Amino acid sequence: MAEKKERFKILSDNRQARHNYELLDFWEAGMVLTGTEVKSARTGRVNLQDAFADVGATEVWLSNAHFSPYSHGNRYNHEAMRKRKLLLHREEIQKIYLKVRDKGLTVVPTKIYLKDGLIKCEIALARGKKLHDKRDTERKREQEAEAKAAVQRRRKSE
Repeated sequence: MAEKKERFKILSDNRQARHNYELLDFWEAGMVLTGTEVKSARTGRVNLQDAFADVGATEVWLSNAHFSPYSHGNRYNHEAMRKRKLLLHREEIQKIYLKVRDKGLTVVPTKIYLKDGLIKCEIALARGKKLHDKRDTERKREQEAEAKAAVQRRRKSE
């Protein structure tokens, strides 16, 4: 049997989330979108910079995600900043809801991507970083880059 090759294309990535939050747990969620939102997303006109997820006991909503209006959408175009429902299993929603309610964590979208023709949103359970944590992360990243460069220089000289 031929194995099905999974097609995967990132439409929008929230790089600020990794800088501002410590990401603890990840989930893949489907999204309820209108036709013009899908067309706009497929062209990569999505911004997750200030987006977050509202978690209720039975539903999860994506707020502040900006889907630019579709250029050929005329009067049927969508509202750019409306709330969009995220599709998760009931058990996953309950697990997220309890952690957010009890531990004071938040849920942020990390990326929106196209997977086998469907638009998915990766959400993460996150804890906010303090300023000194952000500095530590930056320092570690720089040290790793310097070490990698030193190893490459040494290999080149041999």
